[in-house]
Formats: sequence, structure tokens, C-alpha cells
Amino acid sequence: MANYPEDEQLIRQLSNKDRLALYTIYDKYAGALYGVILRMCRNEAIAQDLLQETFIKIWQKIDSYDASKGRFYTWAYRIAKNTTLNALRKPDLLIQSEDLSVYKNKTQEEKLPDYAELSGAIKRLEPHHQEAIALVYFRGYTHREAYLEMGVPLGTFKSYIRQALNLLRDSYKNELVVVWFCIEILA
Repeated sequence: MANYPEDEQLIRQLSNKDRLALYTIYDKYAGALYGVILRMCRNEAIAQDLLQETFIKIWQKIDSYDASKGRFYTWAYRIAKNTTLNALRKPDLLIQSEDLSVYKNKTQEEKLPDYAELSGAIKRLEPHHQEAIALVYFRGYTHREAYLEMGVPLGTFKSYIRQALNLLRDSYKNELVVVWFCIEILA
């Protein structure tokens, strides 16, 4: 899928280190990228820091973006995802406690999910659920792009995603499996 025409101009300006282009791209994509980061780390303060780090990397690495390899959003999405994954893998990552007053180290006792079992669970989904998950989580499509690709109404597409995630969640006792699944498959 190609970039939007206005993105191409912004990317050129960003390559020339035009700060206004960065601000415009931030305004356009920060919400979507923040949502991805927040779902992964589940902490607003950390997500805000990671979003800022993501845009610093976009600014620094814009010359490595190649439009022939994919859309700008997908490239930025991967930077956000990888930045968040790297932060989550740090043993000294601080997590804010529920009373919002004390920070503590992330426990290392979290058991990582069985990805082979999860892969099997995905394969047991209906084909339309598998395709919806693949478009959003593997190929980086937004819901608005993916429903067009599948040729179904937007509401139907969103139902496919919700149903698929619910089925995956029901397959596991620990909801972290689905969260870690989303983190790992996007790596």
C-alpha cells in the first residue's frame, strides 16, 4: 500500500530536517503509535516516554525509510514497537504502582507464554478471523485499511478482530499470553 500523497511531501521535508514536518507527522501519527505503545507496556508515564523516544528515532533515522518497502506508518509503527519491546526487556524497567506514588522493579517471575500453543490457537480460528489478525498485527494495516483489503464493512471487520482476540483470550487462563503474543509477533 502506498503512502498518502501528503505523507510523501512530509517525508521529504523531514529528510531535510524540517521541524515543522516532524510536528505535523507527530500530530498525525502520535495517537495511533501511543495506543500501540500503551497496549504493550500498560503504563501511561512509560508510554509517553517511549512515544517521545520513538519520534526521536524517526527524526534520526528518516533517511533509512524506503517507500518502496512499505508505508511510512508501518515503518514508524515498527520503530515504536521495537523501542517498546527493548524497554520491556530491560530488567530495571520501572512500573508505577497502583497508588501512583511508588515505583518498583518489574518482576522477572512473569512466565512467558507458549508460542507454539498460541500459533496453534490462531490456526484454529476461522479463516476470516485469521486474515483480520494477520492484516492488523502482522502487516501493520489500520482497521480502515484492512476492512477495504478484506472487502467487508468496517463494523464487520472490527467484529472479526474483537471476536478473534476474545477467542484467543479464552484459550488461555492468563491474559498476559495475548499481550505477549501481540508484542512478540510484531517483533
